[in-house]
Amino acid sequence: MGENGWTIFWTAVSLVFILEGVLPFVYPRLWRRMMLEALQLPENGLRMMGLTSLLIGTLIILLLG
Repeated sequence: MGENGWTIFWTAVSLVFILEGVLPFVYPRLWRRMMLEALQLPENGLRMMGLTSLLIGTLIILLLG
């Protein structure tokens, strides 16, 4: 991976942190309630959420590329 590749990688990682931080910063009560509800989900429910997120992210990358 060249210099430009690393820049793109770290930009993407930074965007993940930014997006992950928006909800708890803007709506901390909602975020806490969502986390408490997530703790109650069965493992399969969490896996499906993870798979859905992976597929959407992959689709966006493919559409942009």
